[in-house]
Amino acid sequence: MSDAVEPLFIASGTKGPEITAEVAGSKAVGLWRMARLGLPVPPAFVLPTALCQRVNAGDGAALEALERGLVKGIAWLEERTGRRFGDARAPLLISVRSGAAVSMPGMLQTVLNIGLDDETVHGLIRLTGNPRLAFDCWRRLIQSYAEVVGDARPDDFDRCLAAMVAAEQVEGEAELDSEAMERLALDYRELATRLDRGAPPDNPREQLSEAARAVFRSWDSPRAVEYRRLNGLHKLAGTAVTVQAMVFGNSGPRSGAGVVFSRNPATGANALYLDFLFDAQGEDVVSGRRTPVDSTRLASRLPDVAKQLADGVRRIEQEQRDAQDVEFTVDDGRLYFLQTRSAKRTPLAALSMAVAMVQEGLIDIPTALARIGTIDPSALTVSHFAEPAEAGAQAISAAPGVASGRVVFDSQRAQEWTQRGEPVILVRPDTSTEDVAGFAVAQGILTAAGGRTAHAAVVARQLGKVCLVGCRTLAIDEEHRQAMLGDAVVREGDWISLDGDAGTIALGRRSIVSCPPPEAAEVERWKQAGAGPA
Repeated sequence: MSDAVEPLFIASGTKGPEITAEVAGSKAVGLWRMARLGLPVPPAFVLPTALCQRVNAGDGAALEALERGLVKGIAWLEERTGRRFGDARAPLLISVRSGAAVSMPGMLQTVLNIGLDDETVHGLIRLTGNPRLAFDCWRRLIQSYAEVVGDARPDDFDRCLAAMVAAEQVEGEAELDSEAMERLALDYRELATRLDRGAPPDNPREQLSEAARAVFRSWDSPRAVEYRRLNGLHKLAGTAVTVQAMVFGNSGPRSGAGVVFSRNPATGANALYLDFLFDAQGEDVVSGRRTPVDSTRLASRLPDVAKQLADGVRRIEQEQRDAQDVEFTVDDGRLYFLQTRSAKRTPLAALSMAVAMVQEGLIDIPTALARIGTIDPSALTVSHFAEPAEAGAQAISAAPGVASGRVVFDSQRAQEWTQRGEPVILVRPDTSTEDVAGFAVAQGILTAAGGRTAHAAVVARQLGKVCLVGCRTLAIDEEHRQAMLGDAVVREGDWISLDGDAGTIALGRRSIVSCPPPEAAEVERWKQAGAGPA
């Protein structure tokens, strides 16, 4: 095997050789750029994209290169952090993340908290003095490993968690104490043990090897294949695997995880667009299973972190000369940047951003025209309902615009109804990336839980779909294909209307009118002046 499959290393305060997205994936390139700017980035190493297809095919030389790379990379992480992987006193915990050359939000897999077992969980308690953190990380590893490596569905774990929450008479998992969290971790392990390859092995190095292989395998998952088909990404070589030292957003009230866009990806407005969950890990935010808070709550509790975050995000945008989507973690009041990438945005937001960035001097006119040149002109319209209607419910707007359609409760039905010529609104409990095929055909998406920056909401915006999330008065009965929306019963096939600008849902069908956005005239002036793409 050539040097092209050797691990690459990234750490704050060290520039290192330049890396490219084709070799190391867009996630690693974003980490490298943030580290180069001096932003706090947990140290990481990368197994390059060249390994992906060969590992998945079972190529012996590639599998050997994978194992050598993991050994070399872990030794480097141990040196950088002063902790030991698998150690019973000061354990190093790591995450294993995917990263293709082109960002595929939520389509590939991630495993967090690798390195925990019966011994190291107590080592983490000794290291941090925080037993709740240790047992929370352990139960998260068990579930994540079972889902990613063992192909388990989350339903059984969700029921186990719900039973524990009910038994402890608390409102949610955030209120479970350390003793309850330890029992939950043991319940999860018992559940995972009953699954084929479901429970993480006691040997952390085996955990790491299996997780890395599973992340490579996720390249060939149905949702990843469908996403690449929808976006014309047939020529990508595969995903890289980024192995990174863990930081803990779930370590207490001064901790948390979040996603922030440097500009509003729904409208294009030049303002931070942030979702944050206190005492949580990153998967809680991007999975869409929980509803986060906004920048106001973060600034009120952790003002220094909020300022440092805003300053860092602006620096990244200036460096990249494009709107950014940044993932971050706060560990006991300390901010860490975990990922940055060009923000997925609605077609209207793309137009608004392009015009604004030219006016700000951030990009030139040819660059702006190139960015919006591939957008379907029919998507560059501002739509609204012709007549007002009484709102039946309120939700959080994740993508603007308006849509009317017949209610369906899963992606398969969305495709079936669309093939019959019916416009549909996909109604789901949360914004899961498993539903990408349904997103592609639906006029709009409505969910009971989730936030504006969940991976699936990001995909919905990219597809130009109206998307409302976190509707607290929506209760879905999937078995009987109906839902309660406020006080009304909504059955499959009923008409509802989504207003992504006002964040409201109305019963019934409504007529829609459209007009060009004001920025369209500016773009037309550029074209008449003879400016062309770079």
